[in-house]
Amino acid sequence: MKAKKPHFFCESCGAEVPLRAKRCPGCGRFFASVRCPSCGFTGDEAQFTRGCPVCGYALAPAGPPKKSTLPQSALPLWVYLVSAAILSGVFALLFFRFSR
Repeated sequence: MKAKKPHFFCESCGAEVPLRAKRCPGCGRFFASVRCPSCGFTGDEAQFTRGCPVCGYALAPAGPPKKSTLPQSALPLWVYLVSAAILSGVFALLFFRFSR
């Protein structure tokens, strides 16, 4: 009997991800670890070469993965807010410096 290969999916966009991928080919999100969709075990991708080491989950879902209805960002909101504040400060500084 042929062994079943595990399938990996991005939690952010639902796209199928290759085994050794460090970022999602669909949305670009970086991966730090792998989480089993069945039991929730989280670990390094090397632990999941034959499926989940805890529950043995390695089957592809019955249908296409569910897509989130809410838009997901690859970075948290605070990163965008801090970046915008810094950029605004730099522009204000340049404006006041060269407006004289």
